[in-house]
Amino acid sequence: MATSSSILLLAALLALVSWQAIASDPDPLQDFCVADMHSPVRVNGFVCKNPMEVNADDFFKAANLDKPRMTNKVGSNVTLINVMQIAGLNTLGISIARIDYAPLGQNPPHTHPRATEILTVLEGTLYVGFVTSNQPAPNRNKFLSKVLNKGDVFVFPVGLIHFQFNPNPHQPAVAIAALSSQNPGAITIANAVFGSDPPISDDVLSKAFQVEKNTIDYLQAQFWESNHN
Repeated sequence: MATSSSILLLAALLALVSWQAIASDPDPLQDFCVADMHSPVRVNGFVCKNPMEVNADDFFKAANLDKPRMTNKVGSNVTLINVMQIAGLNTLGISIARIDYAPLGQNPPHTHPRATEILTVLEGTLYVGFVTSNQPAPNRNKFLSKVLNKGDVFVFPVGLIHFQFNPNPHQPAVAIAALSSQNPGAITIANAVFGSDPPISDDVLSKAFQVEKNTIDYLQAQFWESNHN
């Protein structure tokens, strides 16, 4: 009897461990949970608006994603539509972005800490790529890249550093990206490292990048403009 009880206990523990190993964000428990942006309650995400007060406009935005955007000094502009623009996206785990690229423009190396991205080229050509994490060799920091033409699709796995570059010196490019989060977040590597507030110590950065401190000071003195709006 004791042996049977021990086996049952072990089986229960293994089931619990297995469940934890495959756990992920739960599916919504109702049809929708429109974000109540005015609620004083703070949760991971947003509190649900009273469903009796929900209307079609909670799921709509006249975003004009068919219209071209002005690009910034790195030659790109990201127009992100997430839960902050469409409250009905709350708990649904998806957002969308239009990305405009000037000739020779780029969406510089960045990461989305909470989302996988799938990108399709609408106009022009893009050179894209991502770098794997600090995993064991031979895949440590492996660089995977591809040239995309109109209609091509490419996936950037969640959390990995990636970029897009328009190699055409004469023609702009346009892409649409879908992201697997209502609020994917974006960390542009150069902006975060050299444009943080307050600045990261140049002792730290000169050691990390193996360059002189005056190089770090020069980079920190630049204006690190965001290409998101």
